[in-house]
Amino acid sequence: MKLDATTFDQLFRNARSHNEWQDKPVPDALLTEIHDLMKWGPTSANCWPLRVVFVKSAAAKARLIPTLMEGNRAKVQAAPVTAILGMDMDFPDLLPKFFPHTDAKSWFTGNTELIRSTAFRNSSLQGAYLMLAARGLGLDCGPMSGFDAAQVNAEFFAGTNIEANFICSIGYGDASKLFPRSPRPDFAEVCKIV
Repeated sequence: MKLDATTFDQLFRNARSHNEWQDKPVPDALLTEIHDLMKWGPTSANCWPLRVVFVKSAAAKARLIPTLMEGNRAKVQAAPVTAILGMDMDFPDLLPKFFPHTDAKSWFTGNTELIRSTAFRNSSLQGAYLMLAARGLGLDCGPMSGFDAAQVNAEFFAGTNIEANFICSIGYGDASKLFPRSPRPDFAEVCKIV
């Protein structure tokens, strides 16, 4: 069933990356709802490498903000929530649970390059699902990659085999502060059918 135009507008055409936020909290129940939607998005072999830390408290923001590029600090400070989207390099250990019909864990044994590329690719996909789920629930997103990954890992993933992929502020954007939308390419500029 094709979705209606209003839904596509909310998810894509009218959705914007926000840098300025309304002073309106995002309840924990809504973050759970984001997860409960985005978890259905496909990953290769249902590998599920994404791990998310939702930074909401002042104390957690104080730990995150010094890891960011200067231009991203005010955005994160003002955002009700900023998600750190990490990739778990130990995801193969959970494949017997998440992909039980074959021995998928063995595909990764001793192959750190395959583990890393699979974790990066699939956690990036899952991060996009998270943003679409948030938009579908009436929230706005502000994804960014301007941060020191080693510092983020030390602050939020110490003692684990999880590494930061990207971060994304979540809340109710202030549309009055948006700059004009940047151009997008036409089909023929970036696609071909062979």
